[in-house]
Amino acid sequence: MVFRLNAAICGAVMTFAFSSVAMAQNEVVAAGSNAVVIAASRAAIVGAASTYNPYRPGWREGGVYTASGERYDSSAWTAAVKTNLRKEFGGVLYGASPKYALVEGEGKKAIVKINDVGPLTPGRIIDFNERTMRYFDPSLQRGVIDGVRVTPLSGEDWTPGPVTQVRLVMATRNMPPEL
Repeated sequence: MVFRLNAAICGAVMTFAFSSVAMAQNEVVAAGSNAVVIAASRAAIVGAASTYNPYRPGWREGGVYTASGERYDSSAWTAAVKTNLRKEFGGVLYGASPKYALVEGEGKKAIVKINDVGPLTPGRIIDFNERTMRYFDPSLQRGVIDGVRVTPLSGEDWTPGPVTQVRLVMATRNMPPEL
């Protein structure tokens, strides 16, 4: 009798577990682009993107520390926005909570951490670090990418890197309730 009861309970648990996984997978697919619209509720900024690296010689070196106080890291998914766009991103200040943006260009999307600001060349709205630029321009030969769309993201629970439909939906699951 005890064996039959345990088998019945085990069967019920297994059925519930598999149906929950199937429901979650359907929910992820169904959520689709609505999650992007909710998370990226601020206005997008369109302009040109370029790259920077303070460790390389050049006339626009700003030092190895970013406006947020972090050390420049060429292997992270980070970027600097034009100084006059600082407010669009909720302020990029020393020691403040991280700011994130959805960047779209060249048929690709990535979430980047905005950890610096600077007086960019006119017409440019964002400077990528080397890793981020290499994603959009694998050869690093172009130098400037026109028509980049940068949308500030709300919240701090973003994982920087390339975006796929499912990854972006999963990242928005823990969004703050004010959205």
